[in-house]
Amino acid sequence: MWLEILLASVLGFVIYWFVSKDKEETLPLEDGWWGPGERPTAGEDKSIRPFKVETSDEEINDLHQRIDRVRLTPPLEDSRFHYGFNSNYLKKIISYWRNEFDWRKQVEILNKYPHFKTKIEGLDIHFIHVKPPNLPSGQTPKPLLMVHGWPGSFYEFYKIIPLLTDPKNHGLSDEHVFEVICPSIPGYGFSEASSKKGFNSVATARIFYKLMLRLGFQKFYIQGGDWGALICTNIAQLVPSHIKGLHLNMALILRNFYTLTLPLGRCFGGLFGYTERDMELIYPFKKIFFSLLRESGYMHIQSTKPDTVGCALNDSPVGLAAYILEKFSTWTNSEFRDLEDGGLERKFSLDDLLTGIMLYWTTGTITSSQRFYKENLAQVNKHETLKVYVPTGFAAFPCELIHSPEKWVKTKYPKLISYSYMPRGGHFAAFEEPELLAQDIRKFVGLQERQ
Repeated sequence: MWLEILLASVLGFVIYWFVSKDKEETLPLEDGWWGPGERPTAGEDKSIRPFKVETSDEEINDLHQRIDRVRLTPPLEDSRFHYGFNSNYLKKIISYWRNEFDWRKQVEILNKYPHFKTKIEGLDIHFIHVKPPNLPSGQTPKPLLMVHGWPGSFYEFYKIIPLLTDPKNHGLSDEHVFEVICPSIPGYGFSEASSKKGFNSVATARIFYKLMLRLGFQKFYIQGGDWGALICTNIAQLVPSHIKGLHLNMALILRNFYTLTLPLGRCFGGLFGYTERDMELIYPFKKIFFSLLRESGYMHIQSTKPDTVGCALNDSPVGLAAYILEKFSTWTNSEFRDLEDGGLERKFSLDDLLTGIMLYWTTGTITSSQRFYKENLAQVNKHETLKVYVPTGFAAFPCELIHSPEKWVKTKYPKLISYSYMPRGGHFAAFEEPELLAQDIRKFVGLQERQ
């Protein structure tokens, strides 16, 4: 009898194991057309064209006139950044923008890396492509696709690029030298926006995969945070055989048993696999919960009616700056809301911040960038339930909007080979802490190459 029970138990376990075993399912690659009108019968122009950022007196004069007509509301006494962007500090930014900021000089800085455009699925896709200036003899550069998020741009990567493409001249080993490609998400900056509804992260992932193939890369590394993390995850779900490795500094883990353990984790953290550092970063849970509520109001607006607020932001450069720069304050460190200046200049220069604003203002893309939220968050997506079976590295920055413990990350990315608790930094990792992020990317690639 006991033998029968044992055999039945073993058989039941085997059946359960086979039934519940993870299937390495992928997303269907499919195809799309996002340009205006019907898809032309003629084949798409696959040429890659050089592109240059330009400006004009007319563009700058229009900006200055709009800034001169700004109308601000005085802040409440002692409100700091608790009600949003403090208009007293905004006056300083306005004055600098109007009287000292040199957009022509920043355009020259933007053009220091080679820019290109190419048509994919009906959209003009903008990207920068930076090759190593001093490649060691006999070495082949590692292709790396880096994808930004909102409210960011390709410019976020300008300080990390030389650390990856020219490491020896920046005090790093040249064991790993990268060739970096940074595209603009369609509807952001210089990439054309979709003319049709439904353009989401999976469509973006497919376009960026096609971009890499067009550049001659059959296998490559990918890296991202914010929307870039989701887009890179989708690329790995679409074409895992083409991905050498995936590195993330944010994980969007929505359907996960472990997220349900948060209310109990304070008492039973060890049982759920939380480390002492995890406990420090996710508790007290009440504080984290209310912080997420406070910081996610924009998301509800942009995932429901993005065009309404877009009308205001696309018409007012000062409004646009306040709306975006407030994120660079509290998403860098939530405690910065206790400061009169939002702590903005503790981590960033005004030139860098305003360059990011100008990439939205001069291209008129704030509305199309916000639509990305509606296209991705207004419905359930298949990719949310799929795991990612490519080698993965994760950098956990302590001031990220929500901390993702290694246990959480590994449920979505079973081939996680590198997980790092970063010593400092927040949401905009490449922009804020380029050295730390570059070191972690190099660490991950080193582990992957040795496997």
